Amino acid sequence: MKTNAPQIDLRPVDALIPYARNSRTHSDEQVAQIAASLDEFGMAGAIVVRDGVIGKGHGTLAGIRKLYSAGKRLYPPPGKAQGAEPFPEGTVPVLDASGWTDAQFRAFIVADNKLALNAGWDNDLLALELGALRDDGFDLDLIGFSGDELADLLPPEGSGNGSGEGGTGSLADRFMVAPFSVLNAREGWWQARKNAWLGIGIRSELGRGDNALGFSDTANISARKSGSADGKTNFGKCLETGIGEKYGREEMNGTSIFDPVLCELSYRWFSTPGGTIIDPFSGGSVRGIVAAKLGRQYVGCDLRPEQVEANRAQIDVLADGDPVPVWHCGDSRNIDKTCKGVQADFVFSCPPYADLEVYSDNPADLSTLAYEDFRAAYFEIIKRACSLLKQDRFAAFVVGEVRDKRGAYYDFVGDTVQAFRDAGLDYYNEAILVTMVGSLPIRAGKQFSASRKLGKTHQNILVFCKGDPKKAVAACGEVEIGEDLFPETGDQG
Repeated sequence: MKTNAPQIDLRPVDALIPYARNSRTHSDEQVAQIAASLDEFGMAGAIVVRDGVIGKGHGTLAGIRKLYSAGKRLYPPPGKAQGAEPFPEGTVPVLDASGWTDAQFRAFIVADNKLALNAGWDNDLLALELGALRDDGFDLDLIGFSGDELADLLPPEGSGNGSGEGGTGSLADRFMVAPFSVLNAREGWWQARKNAWLGIGIRSELGRGDNALGFSDTANISARKSGSADGKTNFGKCLETGIGEKYGREEMNGTSIFDPVLCELSYRWFSTPGGTIIDPFSGGSVRGIVAAKLGRQYVGCDLRPEQVEANRAQIDVLADGDPVPVWHCGDSRNIDKTCKGVQADFVFSCPPYADLEVYSDNPADLSTLAYEDFRAAYFEIIKRACSLLKQDRFAAFVVGEVRDKRGAYYDFVGDTVQAFRDAGLDYYNEAILVTMVGSLPIRAGKQFSASRKLGKTHQNILVFCKGDPKKAVAACGEVEIGEDLFPETGDQG
């Protein structure tokens, strides 16, 4: 099929006629910016004309005239510095739009300018990009932002916000991932790093039986249901067996183990190098092994002996000199006694989602309690764990909202915040971890149509501080990246 492909040709600058009623203005300062941009990047486009009259590119043409008047040449991308050949002197690339009606032409001139103005900025991403460009040595004056705008977006150079003596490097280079309030576990680099962690031999699912989600059983709570004839736990089966749908938790989306990349970030960002981490709901082995690999002493507590033994059996993945994780078997309601003498630099855990179905004959198992009774025990566990935390230190829990049998939220996230406040800590940071979609698309349509419940693909990261945040930051020191444990995976940059 024959098509009328747009044709770009070269015309003399002086042959182009500005539109007499062009309402868009260009100051001398902006024309100078356009000229500098053309000189750096080349002419990445064309002047749009209709019967020789300019419809798009009045400012660009003014910048080109300024270049030519300074004795410079106009180049196509990638520009003079990259070896491009210049356009013939005094010419400019032109796209002919003579097929437009007069009304279309006039409307286009206004629309082209106004539609661009209707766009906005994601200031976090903009600051990230500008910071990376500055760190690469690029001249930010060529981008068009004023000095005041750049000062608002970027920290001063050499302000000590980066790693190393000069504070240089992109946010990802300095912190492994930009320290924003949304972390995306779906990104390729994140998944590659997660696989690298698992590749060292972490088997956090061992010792859990049917508990496929990887949370501790210590305080897992929902009312015990009659009719569990096989006597086995239903913990973690909600995604595969329909238990979640039965109890109003259709949107639950879990992974087989606690995410080791999130664990690594939490340790690097909020714990003291070489310090001690205490975990009142240890569950599987991942948080202990990651701590050891990062030079932290891990002390965890779990109710189930088989889980503790499975964790201890995995220490062969550690290298000589790595601090050996300690897993205590016991009720976390007594963690201040079980772990007596521990002076922790970081409290970190992922408590059980409150209403997952669990069956246990252990009288210490809280699975027989109603939510309000569980809540009281949960508050007590957090209080006792935080009593082992040094002053001026951080704590973090990874949690998610869960529903009761009617489908309403318990406000488990809010209860977690209140529990830490009752323990004397301040609520300091909150972030969202965007998790993998998994099988959710298969279930989401039916679920949403029937209940208007949204498919859940995130977890909440809650960070708290005991004491003075400035002193807690000083205790953590600069974020340690150093020699990468898995250099082949890189980082988000």
